[in-house]
Amino acid sequence: MAILEVKKAGDPVLKKVCEDVKKIDKRVKKLLDDMADTMYKNEGVGIAAPQVGVLIRAVVVDVDKKRYDLINPVIIHREGSAVESEGCLSCPDLFGEVERAEKIRVRYTTRYNKVKELDAEGLLARCIQHEVDHLEGRLFIDIAKNITKGRKEK
Repeated sequence: MAILEVKKAGDPVLKKVCEDVKKIDKRVKKLLDDMADTMYKNEGVGIAAPQVGVLIRAVVVDVDKKRYDLINPVIIHREGSAVESEGCLSCPDLFGEVERAEKIRVRYTTRYNKVKELDAEGLLARCIQHEVDHLEGRLFIDIAKNITKGRKEK
């Protein structure tokens, strides 16, 4: 396992659309594990492959101590709408209000090459949508209603 360098806003890799993963091999599984280690080290709840400079459709999300490795994720259903504050490992110390679906269904391939669907809501749904945006070359700062430096106290 390794801690990888997190690419920061302004790095051109973060604006590129990622390629589908064609084969889930040891290299992809190691990348997922290294991404998870990097996410935990940086106290994040999600990370996408382009954030560590790899242009493939792979994300890791951990909400409520449950880790999801999503390969080639596609959001196939969205429901409702909610505006919440978001941050990002690639945009340190920046936060913004982002409108996203409250509930989603995502189809993805597991690290064991099984196609699954996951119904998610709340923080898990928000995290998955945020990470899938990374795979399309979008950062939350591209769609946030406002951007502030540092977390707002509620």
